[in-house]
Amino acid sequence: MARAAVTTLRDVEVLGIPSGERERLPAGSWLVVQQSLGGQFTAMVERGGLVRIDGADADALGPEYEEEVRRAREERAGAAEGPFDEQKVWEALGQVYDPEIPASIVELGLVYLVAAEPVEGGHRVAVKMTLTAPACGIGPVLVEDVRRAILGVPGVKDVEVELVFEPPWDPSRMSEAAKLQLGFL
Repeated sequence: MARAAVTTLRDVEVLGIPSGERERLPAGSWLVVQQSLGGQFTAMVERGGLVRIDGADADALGPEYEEEVRRAREERAGAAEGPFDEQKVWEALGQVYDPEIPASIVELGLVYLVAAEPVEGGHRVAVKMTLTAPACGIGPVLVEDVRRAILGVPGVKDVEVELVFEPPWDPSRMSEAAKLQLGFL
């Protein structure tokens, strides 16, 4: 559904990109959905600039967006069954997207480390990750997205996400697929 013009059906809280600041768009606001990934929507607003709209607010965009979020949740629910498996952690991370770039944080090479250790009643997962730009205000939002995604993995009882900037990220860390998709090849 990328690049579809939409008028919001109700007031909706959005997240400014890259500032990470919350703001409210009133009902009737015009926007263009730029990307729709992982049950989240990135849109350009009429005044210019980008915002992220959470999947929980898809009804403000219309029924087709609600349906897209429903399908994404069903896919995640199917993956959230069974015993703990570190591969499922990586799959969950693969569903977390940078709101400015149409690629997952895994494909972008933002995840530096995933480590799991047994704890009472399950596993504790530690993640070290970075951002494409250290001053990006969306960093705390991505950290929370990662934490939430991993908590949805079976057997995960605790998650620690550390944002690091050493080594600094550069495009060489991207997967070949992301490089091709983003025009680096």
